Amino acid sequence: MRFATPFHVTLSLLGIVSGFVVLYGLFTGQRLDGWTLLFLMTTIGTSVTGFPPFFRFEKLLPSHVFGIVSLIVLALAVYARYVAGLAGSFRTTYVVCAVIAQYLNVFVLVVQMFRKIPALNVLAPTQNEPPFKIAQSVLLLVFIAVGWLATTRFGDPAIVGFAP
Repeated sequence: MRFATPFHVTLSLLGIVSGFVVLYGLFTGQRLDGWTLLFLMTTIGTSVTGFPPFFRFEKLLPSHVFGIVSLIVLALAVYARYVAGLAGSFRTTYVVCAVIAQYLNVFVLVVQMFRKIPALNVLAPTQNEPPFKIAQSVLLLVFIAVGWLATTRFGDPAIVGFAP
């Protein structure tokens, strides 16, 4: 399908941008319902459009595994947010799943940047070189900090140890 790649990339970029807005909301204790819906829908759409019939499937690739993991995490986030209504421990479940989903989105963005941007591709053409590993390691550390901050600011106080 000729439209599959631009559509997939557009969904992905919308998911990443809206995901950062949602993270801001988690940091500031705001639900940001519209942004949350956009983030979840575009991120689900990104994962779904990574599979047939949008793209060929000849063998299981790391991108497919990321898509499957993302869909599982997003299913938990949707359940915690919309079915459980962020009640009790589901508040923290939602926060953790939203942060993981955003991390996976940005991880793939970094992969694509190293593939598509010539200056980065020269530094890590196979993505096994130190610059790529360093970039992904820093990203992981940043998202661990982001997850901790989001959980302490928006998560269930009884779970994160801030209950009165």
